[in-house]
Amino acid sequence: MVQTHKSPLQLPLAVSYATVAMLGVVAIALALAVAWFSGEGQIARILAQLNLLQQSPPMWLEAPMVAGHYLIFPTVALFLCAVAITYISPQPKPWSRAIVIAVLLILVGRYVSWRSLSTLNFSDPLNGAASIVLFVMEMLGLLVSIIQLVLLLRVRDRRSQADQMQLAVMDQTFLPSVAVFIPTYDEPEFILRRTIIGCQAMDYPNKTVYLLDDTRRPEIKQLAAKLGCEYRTRPNNHHAKAGNLNRAIAETESDLIASFDADFVPTRNFLLRTVGFFQDPTVALVQTPQSFYNPDPIARNLGLEDILTPEEEVFYRQIQPMRDGVGSVVCSGTSFVTRRSALESAGGFVTDSLSEDYFTAIRLASKGHKIIYLDEKLSAGLAAENIAAHAVQRLRWARGTLQAFFIETNPLTIPGLKLVQRLGHLEGILHWFTSLSRIIFLIAPLFYVFGVIPIRSTPEEIIYFFLPYYFVQITVFSWLNHHSRSAILSDVYSLVLAFPLAITVIQAMLSPFGTGFKVTPKGTSSQGFRFNWNLAWPLMLMFILTACSIWLNLGECLAKGNWALESTPAAAAHLRGLGIGWIWSLYNLMMLGAALLVLLDVPRPNPYDWFDLRRVVRLQISDSNGSQRIWWGTTTAISEIGATITLTQRGLPNLAPGETRPVQISISENLIDLRGKITETCNEGEFPCVTVRFENVSLTETRELVELLYCRPGQWRRWNTPGELKSLWILVKTLFRPRVLTGNTKIKAMTVAKG
Repeated sequence: MVQTHKSPLQLPLAVSYATVAMLGVVAIALALAVAWFSGEGQIARILAQLNLLQQSPPMWLEAPMVAGHYLIFPTVALFLCAVAITYISPQPKPWSRAIVIAVLLILVGRYVSWRSLSTLNFSDPLNGAASIVLFVMEMLGLLVSIIQLVLLLRVRDRRSQADQMQLAVMDQTFLPSVAVFIPTYDEPEFILRRTIIGCQAMDYPNKTVYLLDDTRRPEIKQLAAKLGCEYRTRPNNHHAKAGNLNRAIAETESDLIASFDADFVPTRNFLLRTVGFFQDPTVALVQTPQSFYNPDPIARNLGLEDILTPEEEVFYRQIQPMRDGVGSVVCSGTSFVTRRSALESAGGFVTDSLSEDYFTAIRLASKGHKIIYLDEKLSAGLAAENIAAHAVQRLRWARGTLQAFFIETNPLTIPGLKLVQRLGHLEGILHWFTSLSRIIFLIAPLFYVFGVIPIRSTPEEIIYFFLPYYFVQITVFSWLNHHSRSAILSDVYSLVLAFPLAITVIQAMLSPFGTGFKVTPKGTSSQGFRFNWNLAWPLMLMFILTACSIWLNLGECLAKGNWALESTPAAAAHLRGLGIGWIWSLYNLMMLGAALLVLLDVPRPNPYDWFDLRRVVRLQISDSNGSQRIWWGTTTAISEIGATITLTQRGLPNLAPGETRPVQISISENLIDLRGKITETCNEGEFPCVTVRFENVSLTETRELVELLYCRPGQWRRWNTPGELKSLWILVKTLFRPRVLTGNTKIKAMTVAKG
């Protein structure tokens, strides 16, 4: 679904400098390449001189002339040091984080010096072009990493502060009025129902819930009336979600505004934990993390729902606390509270970008207000339910962020921000350009097939300069991001959308406002496997080319190995280059295989999500004679439409195919009484189990169910991603036993919400 709007910004010449600069850099690079390939004298002489310098680097960039096991000593020593720190301080502390970051920055500087002064290959135009492109893309990724490392020195955690601030809210000495906004555009009624109920269930007396319907649907108006919340609409869809919110601001009055996307349900203590921060008059917005009550499509398609953490965890565990330390917190568009007066003085939500939330926070910060982040899971929503929806969402985020170069609310130039705040936003903007780097890293090993060696190095140099940086970085990667993602699995996630993201980055720099606001589809279902060919074809092409390059490189290594070692030094260097290319290609092939598996959406026959929630239940079951018997059991999975229950006693007869049996259920701990039918029984194992479908659920019972499933404080818990070795093993097992071959098409119950 697309909400289109035209930006009021007409892109004056001064604002389009980003496009001009990008095209200028590309034009200069192409001109130099053409001059070099055509043999232009001055350019060729300069690059020949650079080639000589690369072949004769400074002495401190040469690997020591010692035995191999001494060369590996720095790698082993630094690796053991990193491991020791992560064991001594399992969670990063200021002192342990500072030590690790200092070591990493030193190793990065050492590695960059080696790469820039010793490994570039300017022996001929083709080698030189490949070497420069690879080097520039690698340095782009390292620049993002360096900025992150510097900013990680100032991480903030406000949970203890929230404990103090909420006391005034709980004793009602600080109780500002709150308008709760739920903007919606075409989301299904059953999703909106749970969101409205969750917002109404928040423990806060001075609040009003508003449903902001941008599709003007009569059934949604009736839903609002039935649930007892305010309903607002407008005659047009100008400026999409930002326009919807701004219209609601103009029509309401409250001290604070809380906003939730149509699929996000807050826990009961959401306002208790956030409103207290506004006792500080300089605080304009409090952002909380996004949690999800269903697995993201990447984990789901790989069959790793209970193993892989949601993709956004890195952002909310590492990036947002890091940005809070420097005052560059990103507003995520949902699950936040803002001060009305600050928002109105800043002109409301920014309307000239797809990322209205991101730029609104920037504008508020530029006015001197505080934007803070509370790292506490106080709501949960729907992650994208298939890989196509996942792509729509990420591409919108990328284009919206890159529109920063073309609007007045550019965090790099807007007056009022400190240098360190701009640095935090620069990291976020550059992140999207790393998709270009990821594609180059896929293509680079293919150069070796044609005799092109983009990295010129000896095995000793790789052991001495590359391995210490690589092993330390991979050891502390998960530790620094609070075990939210391993480096290997992170690479799979980045590769899945690398090609469409790279295209979007280029399009955004050339035509930033060429695409309207695309709403992520929610509440969908599918009955069978579905392969996304649009996203898959470039990855399939790269998979075939990479597999062929491995075969050709391996064959050349075997055929010419002895000859090269006994021949000239240049031939030996070429053979070593082939070895690097072969190992690199093998890694890329594994990543491509995993990415292609991700693009096969598994069936999702029901749009409702089931939770692994244990509750004692009492069942009153009617038999075929009309008599009733009492049974006791425990829920093993429960949703808004039914439950599976393990009974504590035997004797329940099996149902014939298509047969159902009436049942009344009482959930003891929560005092919820429901009616339904038993649709399936299973007497295998030590205890029998039954599947129940709820029927004739009243509004009161619906509220009780929603509050049980979605609104319990503290229910959205975190879990840690596997370590690097375990992640590698999981990936290998998944490649050899993909979900489509195991026959495991039954959707697993969610295990995020622990009872």
